[in-house]
Amino acid sequence: MKEEIEMLCEGFRDEMVRTACKLIEIKALSPDYGGEGEFDKAEFVESLLEDFEVKRFDAKDKRAKGGVRPNLVVKVCDGDRIIWIVSHLDVVPEGDLSLWKTPPFKAVVTNGKIYGRGAEDNNQSIVSSIFAGKVVSKLADKFNPDFGFGLVFVSDEETGSEYGIRYLLERGIFDRRDLVVVPDAGSERGDEIEIAEKGILWLRFKVYGIQSHASLPKLNANRRAMRFLLELDRTLHDRFNAKNEMFNPPHSTFEPTKRERNVDNVNTIPGLDVSYMDCRVLPDYDLDEVLDVVYDVRRRFVEEDGMPIEIDVLQKNSSPPTPEKSEVVERLKRAIKIMRGIDARVVGIGGNTCASFFRSFGIHTAVWATFVGNAHKPNEFCLIENIVEDSKVFSMLPFITQEVYDKYVSQNPK
Repeated sequence: MKEEIEMLCEGFRDEMVRTACKLIEIKALSPDYGGEGEFDKAEFVESLLEDFEVKRFDAKDKRAKGGVRPNLVVKVCDGDRIIWIVSHLDVVPEGDLSLWKTPPFKAVVTNGKIYGRGAEDNNQSIVSSIFAGKVVSKLADKFNPDFGFGLVFVSDEETGSEYGIRYLLERGIFDRRDLVVVPDAGSERGDEIEIAEKGILWLRFKVYGIQSHASLPKLNANRRAMRFLLELDRTLHDRFNAKNEMFNPPHSTFEPTKRERNVDNVNTIPGLDVSYMDCRVLPDYDLDEVLDVVYDVRRRFVEEDGMPIEIDVLQKNSSPPTPEKSEVVERLKRAIKIMRGIDARVVGIGGNTCASFFRSFGIHTAVWATFVGNAHKPNEFCLIENIVEDSKVFSMLPFITQEVYDKYVSQNPK
């Protein structure tokens, strides 16, 4: 079986490259970023899946092209339980164009790399999964997989998943006995399987003061906000100080980030300061505990001077970890070992993928891919070799029972 998968995937190599290049050149930006959404990209991906049962679920969004954010659910081969490979259609904006050496939405192939926005995040995995589907379809009758195999391509992953995986989960498409692989994070060697994500909490603070002339200061909102944020930073780190070596870094993070402009001239004291904090919290803690501490610090500041501080929760999401010995993790480990000769280990991450929504829904989910790690950066690229090699691992997943694995290891001890 290993040899057949390798031969078929290698035979698709040139087509994989052409497909990855085409995907880069279809600009799939969220309306939140000023784009038209994923309509054109979904149409192209759907055109590559004519041999399979494809169902399209369009979430309505009048801001987007066609008034929808499309999601594709593809059944490659059926079964009582299905292994789904879930990748996302949308990409982030290009950022500062002066930092790019090549046009971000024009694919450039050189030295085994494909350059362009979205090359690695998440076009590499879109391509790997599509061609894994083609391989599984060709081998299913011969090797009789014990799992069905399906592909999912979702919108809106980069801006909250309201129109993507959350929309699909609300429609009862997935069975809680299914297994899910989300190829949206990974390591350069392909030796890390992510099974846990820190909770994510995004907060906006509106800290009020009294606008006045700088020579006659009353209550400076800027200074008040700085004091508040520093106290909040200290309090949160002291209160939520657990460590978990599965994660890097192994502790919760509470980072002040964005700050909105206030006054336009130097000699005016601002009466309002608006700033933001990004919190990534270990699964040891409930996000409501974090919010309780935030509100308590706010209460103390308001009691001190009588001026308001408003707190808005922009994003709040957490999920239970996938068990280390879950079937999806074990199958991935076996497939990686056979196809790549690598002993993979489990890790947690501070980032957030749509795996968290599956885990909250009760579906065991693993995050895995072979990534260089330049998502969202200028001059983003993926390695052609990673597209092909990941496709081999995905292709093995529905076939790799413990019996198949044990037989392979006995025949290939080293």
